[in-house]
Amino acid sequence: MCGIAGFIDCSAVRNSDEMKENILRMTQVLVHRGPDDSGVWVNRDNGICFGHRRLSIIDLSASGHQPMESLSGRYIIVFNGEIYNFAEIKSKLEAEADYSWRGHSDTEVILEAVNRWGINEALGYFNGMFAFALFDRLKRQLYLVRDRLGKKPLYYGQSGEIFLFASELKSIREHKDFKPEVDRDALALYLRYNYVPAPYSIYRGIYKLFPGKMLVLDLGERGIINQEMITFWSAKEIARAGSRKPFSGTFDQALTELEGLLLDAVRLRLVSDVPVGAFLSGGIDSSLIVALMQEHNSGRVKTFTIGLEEQGFNEAVFSKQIARYLHTEHTEFYVTAQEAREAIPQLPSLYDEPFADSSQIPTFLVSRLTRQHVTVTLSGDGGDELFGGYNRYFIAPAIWNNVKWLPFNFRKLLAGILQSLTPAQCNILHKMCCPALSRYGTQGTFADKVNKIAQVMNMPDPDAVYQRLVSVYDNPGEIIFEGKEPKTIVTDRLLWPRLPDFARRMMYLDLVSYLPDDILVKVDRASMGVSLEARAPFLDYRVVEFSCSLPHKMLYNAGKGKMLLRKLLDKYVPEKLIDRPKMGFGIPIDSWLRGPLKEWAGDLLNEKRLQQDGFLNSKPISRQFSEHISGKRNWQYCLWGVLMFQAWKERWL
Repeated sequence: MCGIAGFIDCSAVRNSDEMKENILRMTQVLVHRGPDDSGVWVNRDNGICFGHRRLSIIDLSASGHQPMESLSGRYIIVFNGEIYNFAEIKSKLEAEADYSWRGHSDTEVILEAVNRWGINEALGYFNGMFAFALFDRLKRQLYLVRDRLGKKPLYYGQSGEIFLFASELKSIREHKDFKPEVDRDALALYLRYNYVPAPYSIYRGIYKLFPGKMLVLDLGERGIINQEMITFWSAKEIARAGSRKPFSGTFDQALTELEGLLLDAVRLRLVSDVPVGAFLSGGIDSSLIVALMQEHNSGRVKTFTIGLEEQGFNEAVFSKQIARYLHTEHTEFYVTAQEAREAIPQLPSLYDEPFADSSQIPTFLVSRLTRQHVTVTLSGDGGDELFGGYNRYFIAPAIWNNVKWLPFNFRKLLAGILQSLTPAQCNILHKMCCPALSRYGTQGTFADKVNKIAQVMNMPDPDAVYQRLVSVYDNPGEIIFEGKEPKTIVTDRLLWPRLPDFARRMMYLDLVSYLPDDILVKVDRASMGVSLEARAPFLDYRVVEFSCSLPHKMLYNAGKGKMLLRKLLDKYVPEKLIDRPKMGFGIPIDSWLRGPLKEWAGDLLNEKRLQQDGFLNSKPISRQFSEHISGKRNWQYCLWGVLMFQAWKERWL
């Protein structure tokens, strides 16, 4: 895992010293992504520069230094990530020709695979997480490539006569010719989702490369003469193929195939020249990954968890039970609310565009703990999106099917009544109706569930239900000045595959939006912020393709999701240790904003300050803050999004 950066200088006059100075600055701010080594490559004739920061994982010697050149001298690369099956690819290359390998890094294998088969064919062999820039000296072409699921980030764009790319926005900002300008349309999207969805970034003219895409730039005497975006793997096509030709075997056959795929995915992700461990939350996904790791490990797997001293938000007790049963070498660290809050000032630097998934805080804390013991960690990311883990996949269709026959105006009336309930009233309702309501979450999260039920009732069709469920602000135009939401994968239905099942459509949209733009961003920045590599076996593309072919009854049934994963985990861990309401990896932002964070939030949300900034409408924000403080409404998600933007703006503008 590393950090990459680079640019193409399209100006008439190029200065080698200035080019080198710029690329050194761009790479230096990525030192957290690669503290072990650094390198730059400057080609004045083509106006192109590459920069690299290295976190040594495979081949710790100087043979893994980047930028790296192919044996033929034709290609040069800067690469971030891991190709897990590089040993198999290396053997395939050796079966076709003789090679004098300089080391045993996966980077060298990438170069020789491209040199042997061409980049399009080579990409089909790569099983891993990656973002890389590759320059073909012969064709004078630059390739920017991002892995199938979007595990590794890659930003790119034009600023004047300079084309820039990097792993993080803070690197792009370091080029002296870059002029940062907030994209108000992207800000509108951020206010809807609490993250900026691809292909947009918070800066005008800078974009995220979509997962599974390759951007090809042809260079001429004066810079770029042509650009082409190529898809080398499509989640849409995989979902469509799975729907047309679903898995036809029995549940037990599916279980056997899934176990084989996951065992191999875990095996590949244990390959490392540095210590490997795992995040363990005590939930289904991370517990299954740890159990499969133990199958490959003759010793004890190192596992890590963070405990929060907040009622309803502490999963450490469950993690400890799983760790004890699986006989892992378990490390847990309880943090106080004060220690968790002390991480907040670091967030704008870690997430260098606005990002407001509050689980970013415990994710950062558990990453910091884990890095004290290992350099690589495995996680359970992707299990929810691929195997039906989110409650909305079965609750939303169930509610919709029960209310869709009611007149729309009557549904709106009922929704209004539910939305008028205060958090305290929702908690009273939860106490009165327990245990009947326990499946819909703990008391602390039940108010959010009630609000979501109201949202479902208020929509004209099921796909609008999903759009509302994933929206923080339903109408960001009321909050932002001069910002208009552009279309995204979620809102443009013409981009969707034809999937007859509502829950399946939600899972697909999460796979191509929420997963890469929220979950994977959160984990990448939190882990790489402390120089820790996070690997996700569920996101092995073979597992993804298999999951897309599964009939929905194998994923969710009778109000429960992850049917296959639950059954597979039963083989390794007793059901009684796992069967409980889903908690999520959250923190009590709602109560913190009414208490210890009240002064900090009040300062950032000051009406006069918002008016002077000129980005956000102060009146609705002030109203929400007042209602939240009084306990009348729970506006934690909306307010946290605004606060993270304000904190980001204070740091970067």
